[in-house]
Amino acid sequence: MSRRMLLVVAVALVDADNRVLIAQRPEGKSLAGLWEFPGGKVEPGEAPEAALIRELSEELGIDTSAACLAPLTFASHAYEDFHLLMPLYVCRRWKGIAQPREHQALKWVKANRLRDFPMPEADLPLIAPLMDLL
Repeated sequence: MSRRMLLVVAVALVDADNRVLIAQRPEGKSLAGLWEFPGGKVEPGEAPEAALIRELSEELGIDTSAACLAPLTFASHAYEDFHLLMPLYVCRRWKGIAQPREHQALKWVKANRLRDFPMPEADLPLIAPLMDLL
């Protein structure tokens, strides 16, 4: 079965206490109420790192640079009407304080507690490599 490919980029923002930031999807969006790693769609012609820098600024009001983004792993997941490819980066350095700008809640969570939060199916395989790293 042929599905359109959707490239989405995500980041594990890691604070000084080795906690990871997760964001709750707002009401009115697909998968509302589930927790996910911050990020978003990569626009045509846009590099994944550039998309992530843009999304972090738009969603959380923080600034970082490509040099601060380290690729860790990726998820490849078939949804009913599209196939999601999602690289996950790790970022430990940014400017500003993460604030929810799209009406979602934010939580800083230890990697070994990420499974305590309901997440989209595509995000679940990203947890184990994060636990190994942190």
